[in-house]
Amino acid sequence: MNDFAWLGPALIFGLIAVRLGLPPMIGYLAGGFLLNLYVDGPSLKLAGIGNLGVTLLLFTIGLKLDVKSLMKPVIYLGTTFHTLATVLFFGLGIFLTSFTGLSLFADLNFASSVLIAFALSFSSTVFAVKTLEEKGELCSRHGQVAINVLVMQDIFAIIFLALSTGKVPSPWAALLLLLFPLRKVLHKFVSSVGHGELMIILGLALAFGSWSLFEILGVKGDLGALIVGALIASHPLSNLMAKKLLGFKELLLVGFFLSIGMSGTITLSTVLIALFIALLVILKAALFFYLFTKFKLRSRTAVLSTLNLANYSEFGLIVAAIALNKKWLTGDWVVIIALALSLTFIMAAPLNNHARAIYARYRDRFDPHQSPEILEEDSALTSPSTEIVIIGMASIGTGVYDILSEKYGPIIAGFDSSADVVAEHKAEGRVVSQTDATDEQFWHRLAQGNVRKLILAMHDHETNLAVTRLSSELKCQRFAVADYDLQAEELEAAGLDKVWSLKSQAGMIYAADLLEYNAGKYTPAT
Repeated sequence: MNDFAWLGPALIFGLIAVRLGLPPMIGYLAGGFLLNLYVDGPSLKLAGIGNLGVTLLLFTIGLKLDVKSLMKPVIYLGTTFHTLATVLFFGLGIFLTSFTGLSLFADLNFASSVLIAFALSFSSTVFAVKTLEEKGELCSRHGQVAINVLVMQDIFAIIFLALSTGKVPSPWAALLLLLFPLRKVLHKFVSSVGHGELMIILGLALAFGSWSLFEILGVKGDLGALIVGALIASHPLSNLMAKKLLGFKELLLVGFFLSIGMSGTITLSTVLIALFIALLVILKAALFFYLFTKFKLRSRTAVLSTLNLANYSEFGLIVAAIALNKKWLTGDWVVIIALALSLTFIMAAPLNNHARAIYARYRDRFDPHQSPEILEEDSALTSPSTEIVIIGMASIGTGVYDILSEKYGPIIAGFDSSADVVAEHKAEGRVVSQTDATDEQFWHRLAQGNVRKLILAMHDHETNLAVTRLSSELKCQRFAVADYDLQAEELEAAGLDKVWSLKSQAGMIYAADLLEYNAGKYTPAT
């Protein structure tokens, strides 16, 4: 196959998937299945491109790693229990099926059955992030729960990747511990490259350089990419670096998904088995909901988080691909897992689009499972005296709060989704609470109060749109800021009274301040 011929099928089938409301990943897998009909076996070059994508994926996961969030019991214990239960139940079921004599099950032993179950225990980071971003719910309470669970699952996958090599690390591998005290040096490098193309080059160098270093010392290179990414995670520019690497990561992962599709042949047997496995995701989702409520999440948060996680994962494909290379599984099982993943995406897409409606309709059935005591961060109440509400307490929200509080005092309340941000504001004496601004129950409580002005101080446009729709029952003036004029126009068309564009307003404010500063000091040239 020509070095770049794979771009054609990837583009065509990716576009078809997007038109059907599915992630492009499904199209790439379909393109791989089609290529397999015309190409003699998987492409080694394509597999190499895919491996680079996996390494970059793990590095960007490290960049977003927040250890503090992962240490909450609902995350680390809930994810651990769910993974163990899924592996045990699915693995036992697959192993018992091997005694039926079905062709694709007959050669499976208990170890390979458990390995397939482990691959099926993951939920898709790509699907969840894409869905949450499109709905403006990435920073929502249920969105953060889902993302943190996915990060924990990714860590389990990394441990598997590290152990799968079967190699004994070099005695020199102990030197890798020096990376931790070198964290400040890494931070200085990141600060020194600026915001341009040098940041992209540094990100690629760190991801692939750490991979090479760990491999030389006998440790799985992907583990190195994750660790180095995590060492940079606390740097203020880590999110920007992740965004700049996004296009490279997604392009390289296209090669991975295409190569997975080319790993085996689709037959009636593989399709039927994949369909059955896809239906088992219902049990996986039910277990998520049960554990979330037992760990004291509200039933609404538990339901929406569960729907985000009700699918199989690209990390399951990574596990299956490694098992194929090690000859622990056949190519048919890699195809089955890929088909099952695709089917769960098709099932999960409409469920997530109507997640709020599903909860509202069946709330009477979900709420009885809620714990009598729920986590503090999962419930936020407003003061009856609150008349001015600010949503988003980063730099813009803080500035608005401080200026308005000088005039209006205690009738102002700020809200933010981050517990750390809320704690900082409380330490400085501001009235700020943690809340999920995408929670319709929060807006219903506000509507029962005496709110006269609502100020949205968030940068994410999709979140602003979602909150604008949810806050429509408030009988008050509603304001917001947007990055661009077109976004401001869209928010005003959605019902806000006034929206300021930061890009256009910045120049006007700058000019006004400049004129005021130079008042009486400047004489035009004649």
